[in-house]
This record gives sequence, C-alpha cells and structure tokens, in this order.
Amino acid sequence: MTSPVSREANISRNTNETTVELALNLDGSGISQIQTGQGFFDHMLDHIARHGLFDLTVNAKGDLHIDAHHTVEDVGICLGKAILQAVGEPKGLNRFGHAVVPMDETLAEAAVDFSGRPYLVFNAALPVGDVGGFDAELVEEFFYAVAMQSRITLHIELRHGRNLHHCIEGIFKAFGRALRVALQRDPRVQGVPSTKGMLET
Repeated sequence: MTSPVSREANISRNTNETTVELALNLDGSGISQIQTGQGFFDHMLDHIARHGLFDLTVNAKGDLHIDAHHTVEDVGICLGKAILQAVGEPKGLNRFGHAVVPMDETLAEAAVDFSGRPYLVFNAALPVGDVGGFDAELVEEFFYAVAMQSRITLHIELRHGRNLHHCIEGIFKAFGRALRVALQRDPRVQGVPSTKGMLET
C-alpha cells in the first residue's frame, strides 16, 4: 500500500516591515508553536491549528511599534501560501468545508471552497475596538490575505455576538474547522473534485 504524500510546507517572507518563518503540516494533530509578538493574534492562530488539526509553527518579527497591521497581513500571506503549497495536487479532497461555532452569546460561521478562485466574503460586523492591542479591523485583513494566497473561496459570517473577544475567537475557530473538512482526503473521491476535471489556477 502506497503511503500518502506528506502535505507540509515551509514559507519565508522578508520585507522592510516584517520577517516571517512559517511551517505547516496539514495532517498534524493540532500542535502549534507561535511567536508573532502580538499575544492575542498568537492565541487566534493557535485556534486555527487546534481546531484544524494542523501542526503550525510561526515565528514573526514585525514593526509592532507602528501597529500590528503588517505583521498580521504578512502572516496571513504566508499561511495562505503554505496551504496552497502543502495541498499540492488537489486530488481526493473534500474540497468544501463548513463550520458553525457557538461561543457563549456569539455564533460564527465559515465556509471554504478549495476552488483555485480566490474570494472573500466577510460579513462580520465586529464591535469596534481591540482585544489585547489587536484591532478588530485586522481580522478581515488577515483572512483576505489567507484567501488570496491559498486561492480559496472563503465566506465568513458573524451571525450574532456582543463580546469582541468571543466574536473574533469564534471566527478563527470556525475557519480552522471548515478548512480541516475542506482539505481532508476522501478515498471515494477519484481525481480532482470538479466536473471540469480541474480546479482553476
């Protein structure tokens, strides 16, 4: 019996604003080692790994003396590139994934299509503010970067919620679970999961 191809990727990004080193194993067990210099963001990335059952290592140094924007965006770029690289030939995938996650008063939803057609619908009216210095506006920036670089279609919806921490955390958890389902292999799926015989590139 042939062993499945390892689905791992290592991505580096160096700019005048950030330095990012990221390693991803799509078939891991949810282990993460994350250091971005922004504690709440580290916590959210850990949720993606934990609920996606991905092994994820991120070491990022950015211009946090300005704000966290460049760091968050560039980590999103690297994560998106790592997802695309780790999947490789998209044969045998579920392709679609969906998750709805409750967190106290909050209900968050994410739907993923590993389509090769990058698109983000972000329908989440987050309360204005920040959590631990993490600006709520950066959530959309992060997922836009991930979607564009991984070439997924991603819909995120915050159905309801009041507590900003819960709202953001619910979104990250839902994304991790939806991505996990989309990227799982199904032995019944022969070839690429599309009637076209290919996914857009």
